[in-house]
Parts: sequence; structure tokens; C-alpha cells
Amino acid sequence: MLKVRAKYHLGQVVRHRKHPFRGVVFDIDPQFSNTDSWYEAIPEEARPRKDQPFYHLLAENDQSYYVAYVSEQNLVPDDDGGPVDHPDLHDLFGEYRDGHYVLHFQLN
Repeated sequence: MLKVRAKYHLGQVVRHRKHPFRGVVFDIDPQFSNTDSWYEAIPEEARPRKDQPFYHLLAENDQSYYVAYVSEQNLVPDDDGGPVDHPDLHDLFGEYRDGHYVLHFQLN
């Protein structure tokens, strides 16, 4: 059985370590769970390890809003960036409190 502990949690605001975007975690895979073509499109020298948590983010940058899939090694907490403006945010989360968003529903 795979035992992995995610560093970040649902509703937390994070930012990419290398690229200029930030987002809210809305799902977590305990290890890589995307397509091989997605993974191989990343330059080999920049490819993250597959054996770590990967995060689904409601992401934003200066130009747009989108969904991002990012490895744990490429994320850092965004402790002072304030709220995120992604238009889909309020479908999943409530208010922004103490650096994170509160879920609208209970998880099992």
C-alpha cells in the first residue's frame, strides 16, 4: 500500500516555484496520475519525479485563469498573496480565511 503525506491541503493557496502563477488546491493525487504525453511534453531536465503528490490547482497569472497540474516539488506556500480571483473558485470553496479557502462540502 502506498503511503504518502501531502504537504499542501485542499483550499490552500500556493504558488509555483519557477513560473509566475498561483492557485488554490482543489484535488491531490498521491503520485503522478496524468498522461504519458503530458509528462513527456515537459523538457527532460525539468521533469518532476512521479513518486510524489501532484496537485490540481485553480490557477491564475497576470493574463488568465486555468487549471494546473503541479508536482509538490514545484510548489511553495503563498502566505502573503491574498485571495485568488479564479472564476470557478466559488463552485468548490466558501470564504477566504487565514490564508486558505473553506470547502463547501464535507469529505469522506
